[in-house]
Amino acid sequence: MKNGKIRLGLLPKIVIAIALGIGCGYFMPVWGTRVFVTFNQIFSEFLGFCIPLIIIGFVAPAIADIGGKAGKMLVATALLAYVATLCAGMLSYATGQLFFPGMISSDAYVEAEAGAVEIAPYFKVGIPPLMSVMTALVTAFILGLGASRMPMGVIRKGCSEFRDIVDMIIRRAIIPLLPIYIFGIFLNMTAAGEVGVVLSAFLKIILVIFGLHVFLLVAQYAIASLFARDGISRNPLRLLWTMMPAYFTALGTQSSAATIPVTLERTIKMGVNKDIAGFTVPLCATIHMSGSCLKLVACAMALMLLKGMPYDFGMFMGFVAMLGITIVAAPGVPGGAVMASLGLLTSILGFTEADNALMIALYIAMDSFGTACNVTGDGALSIIINRFFSGEGKETVKEV
Repeated sequence: MKNGKIRLGLLPKIVIAIALGIGCGYFMPVWGTRVFVTFNQIFSEFLGFCIPLIIIGFVAPAIADIGGKAGKMLVATALLAYVATLCAGMLSYATGQLFFPGMISSDAYVEAEAGAVEIAPYFKVGIPPLMSVMTALVTAFILGLGASRMPMGVIRKGCSEFRDIVDMIIRRAIIPLLPIYIFGIFLNMTAAGEVGVVLSAFLKIILVIFGLHVFLLVAQYAIASLFARDGISRNPLRLLWTMMPAYFTALGTQSSAATIPVTLERTIKMGVNKDIAGFTVPLCATIHMSGSCLKLVACAMALMLLKGMPYDFGMFMGFVAMLGITIVAAPGVPGGAVMASLGLLTSILGFTEADNALMIALYIAMDSFGTACNVTGDGALSIIINRFFSGEGKETVKEV
């Protein structure tokens, strides 16, 4: 509450938007539904235009920052965070392959879609993107690597300022309009008779993803305990319990960056060298996205199964490999990771604008849990890095 006014976060707004969209879909006249369908068409075009800009804005400066620092500890931490993110994505894919086909059937959705009444927008506005997703990724790599060779030069400063511009667009334009967009999606689905099938699948997947997060954290700390030294407990459950304040703080803040003070304090309490923790925790808050990757893969696979879209291991392996790079330095706002991944969902998995909208709704509904999984896992990565660099003390950190 601020100045006597209650301020809702993004998640409550999304939940309200979904509820209102479903409720209004049963009685709103067609002309009213078409108004929101028209808004959604324009917003989705704008979102598609922004996707390449988001990729360049986030990936290029992240590569420039990492590439501009040649320290061994930074390279080791970055590689470890990337491998952890890849493993989380593959764990999610394997779990989905094992359980989702028995939980989700495309028959009900196909039947509902066949009987759906299509509601067209009043008009369409074409806003073609400046470049394709892959072109944006290649451009981001070239700019990032080039800027890393020119410390504090014009290109590097430009990448940083462009990131601020993109971040401002997300915070002040995309995020505020998302609830209206989600409202329009569920309003249209309800009017078309598809909402029951979609919500049934969503609820099942949310439970599975939560269980996956718990398993992932236990596995990360079980591995980290094998590298424990210098007084750090070898009991993974004790280590995980020590990090619980960071987990619950992240649930509230929905931001890895905002949780850094708590994550740092708990990581040091586990026994990690203070200087090592002071380096790894802020860095991992930016580049370690295991929880987000796990959630994105599970949501994407569930939606593809629901709609009967074909996929295979190679497709998802490519998606996860690129996702681990694309969501690096996702903005510290709710839903930042899913915004950065929209281009890959479209270019690699073949998602439509409506599919992306459902992904946004499903992802943001669990956004705080993904963030909590990310920051809690940062402690496990810090333990591993501590095993190899704690003997070098402050000098190593300063060199990086």
